[in-house]
Formats: sequence, C-alpha cells, structure tokens
Amino acid sequence: MSVHAHPSLAKITHALSKRVPIPAPRDEPFFEAAVALLIHSGDDGLETLFIKRATREGDPWSGQIALPGGKRDAHEESLVRTAVRETREEIGVDLDTIGTLLGELDELRPRTAMLPPIVVRPYVFAVRERPALALNEEVAEAFWVPLREVFDPERRQEITISFPGIHAKRSAIGVGEHMIWGMTEHILRTFEGLMR
Repeated sequence: MSVHAHPSLAKITHALSKRVPIPAPRDEPFFEAAVALLIHSGDDGLETLFIKRATREGDPWSGQIALPGGKRDAHEESLVRTAVRETREEIGVDLDTIGTLLGELDELRPRTAMLPPIVVRPYVFAVRERPALALNEEVAEAFWVPLREVFDPERRQEITISFPGIHAKRSAIGVGEHMIWGMTEHILRTFEGLMR
C-alpha cells in the first residue's frame, strides 16, 4: 500500500508540494546539517520518531530530544543525502529502502552563542512500517510518539534552560518524561501548520 493512502499523509504531501521552504541566511561562518522527520501511519494515527542524544562532552545538543540528523559531509551532493546517511548511521534506518521523501521544511539558523554557526534543513519522510532500530553511540534512546500527542495544546509549556552564561525561558512540548524544545520544537511547530 502506498504511504500516501493515509488521508493525513496525502494532505501533508500536498501541503509540502505547494510551499517554498524558506532558506536560512548563509553569512559566514556557517556549516550545513540536515535532519529527518520520520512519519508512520500506526494504529494510533500518524506518529513520529524522536531520538535522545547521548550525553557527550563537547556536544552542544548533549542529552536533548532531537530528530535523526547531523552535519553535511564535504563529498555529499545534497542535504537530503545528509539526512539519509545520518538516519542510517544514528538509528540504522535506510530511508532509501523504506522511506518516501514527502518534502522539506524551512531551514533554521540559531543565533545563540552556545551553539556553532549551523544551518539546519529538515526533511519529512514517510515510512511504511516501524523499522527495527540500531542505535549508534551518539543516540541514547529512540521512541515513537503519536502526532496527536505532540500537537496537544495541553502539552505545551514554558521551561527554563540553564547553561553556563545562559538562563532563559523557552517554549517546550512535554511528552512523557521528555521535554522537546529548541530547534526540534521549532521544526514541529512549522510541521503542525501543515496539518491544519
């Protein structure tokens, strides 16, 4: 069965095809990265996959809830190839085999002193089934969450983020024991707009 057979997937595909993703500024210095938003039509409606990044010294996203992805290699011809490679490396899922690219979302470029100068492009993929996962050392955990929970207004909250030199309030989504905030939360808000 086609991944587009689900009415919501068809709607998402149509919405992505009708919009032009907004590029982020590319003033130097910067490097590019890509992430994959994986969507699956499960028994509880559409669901998406999150990873919890392993706690690692020197990783500015250490321990955060994120989407599979990472930095573009110099030899890669496109950022979508980066998203596919990083997903395979981090969680063992081959999107070339079981995924269908639905489109891309607006790029992000955070301007926070604690983060490197990065431009991130999110890609949306549908997968026909929940694939077996094989996590590498960069990923502590991976889990699926129904989109109806991710987009439930009751789960929206404000949290305080504390890092050396930074103490700020940020919007977040509470899912079970996890808090989704930062770039991942921003990507989800953009994606939520397609579901309306």
